[in-house]
Amino acid sequence: MQDTRDIETLIELMARLPGLGPRSARRAVLALLKKRGALMAPLAQAMAGVALSAQDCAICGNIGTAELCRICSDQARATGEICVVEDVSDLWAMERGGAFKGRYHVLGGTLSALDAVGPEELGIPKLTERVATEAISEVILALNATVDGQTTAHYIADALAATGVQITSLAQGVPIGGELNYLDDGTIGAALRARRRF
Repeated sequence: MQDTRDIETLIELMARLPGLGPRSARRAVLALLKKRGALMAPLAQAMAGVALSAQDCAICGNIGTAELCRICSDQARATGEICVVEDVSDLWAMERGGAFKGRYHVLGGTLSALDAVGPEELGIPKLTERVATEAISEVILALNATVDGQTTAHYIADALAATGVQITSLAQGVPIGGELNYLDDGTIGAALRARRRF
């Protein structure tokens, strides 16, 4: 039988990616192998290049290929607003919407006593330093509506309370096009608490 250790190693590595299990990884690797010249070789080259050039932004924690990401280096984005997000994927989701024109601060996770993740691991002191040294008028807490996300939001709000900066959070509740009978109890409760005049 032909030796397939390298292929099996590739499948195992692919299976570690989010959203891919062993079966999906096997299908992805087989698809890559079928198109080695057109897909696999350029992908391997692009991955090698990104592995060498990618770095975290020195200011916000976004991922780019320079010391400062394109958002932090754009002077038009210096609006005085910082949007705090858990991860780079959340920043990218906010950017896809195109509604926010300020700057970001990526925490890299949420506070978690069980996982021994404290404020220092998340760069919360760096956020308070940014608020103190930059002309910040508002900090928008765009953290997930989970227990850890809300615990982190409250911690940040307390840490920034003495600065006098306005602290806001994203609205939570019924999505546009959502039907009440399909929503969970927590979402309905959050929507009810965040109600506004019609």
